[in-house]
Amino acid sequence: MDQPSILSLFESQANPERAAFVARYFKTGPGQYGENDLFLGLSVGQTRAIAKQFRTLPQKDVLSLLQSPYHEHRAAALFIWVDQFKKGNPLQRMEIFESYLAHRQYVNNWDLVDVSARDLVGAFLYDQDRSLLYDYAQSNHLWSVRIAVIATLYFIKRKEYTDTLALCSLLLSHPHDLIHKACGWMLREVGQQDREVLTEFLDEHTLQMPRTMLRYAIEKLPESERQYYLKLK
Repeated sequence: MDQPSILSLFESQANPERAAFVARYFKTGPGQYGENDLFLGLSVGQTRAIAKQFRTLPQKDVLSLLQSPYHEHRAAALFIWVDQFKKGNPLQRMEIFESYLAHRQYVNNWDLVDVSARDLVGAFLYDQDRSLLYDYAQSNHLWSVRIAVIATLYFIKRKEYTDTLALCSLLLSHPHDLIHKACGWMLREVGQQDREVLTEFLDEHTLQMPRTMLRYAIEKLPESERQYYLKLK
């Protein structure tokens, strides 16, 4: 199967009514974080199913798909890359990782980051130098910052929390709600693995944490602990 085939498949499943709803959900209006993004109206399940049929798509075609103005095309490209990365040899994995970084301007909404950063960036950097994450976290590019944070989910699942905690500390004063949510989510994941690590972080940083970050971080704690930290704010 080639790229024209995958585009035809997307077109055949397009849903204009749903596309209009999803465009509002992903904040595509003027000045919003998803400004000018276009949607075909497919569900995530439909997009994944199409991507699964094209898991052997050549790299040039995956890149072309990633550069599409349509959100679902870009999501499918990322699903394909994640699948190819997991099954690839070290050279193939490095090529996908480098292509992802070089074209990350197309990974330009929170859902696109969330389906790719852990399994491409986190997985590749697990046994590599991780300074890239700190460079991204200190950049002015919203999606690069979120990539850095979400990539650490790969480490968290392997009971490594140092980078997550360091990045979340670094981002306590970040202005964007989507970064507050990302950090809070990762802190919650840390707490799911080791509650004491989370509560130590909260004891040190609750007063400086944005409220959204705090609410996400404490979501799985017992109600009494949740109320304790909320009342500190």
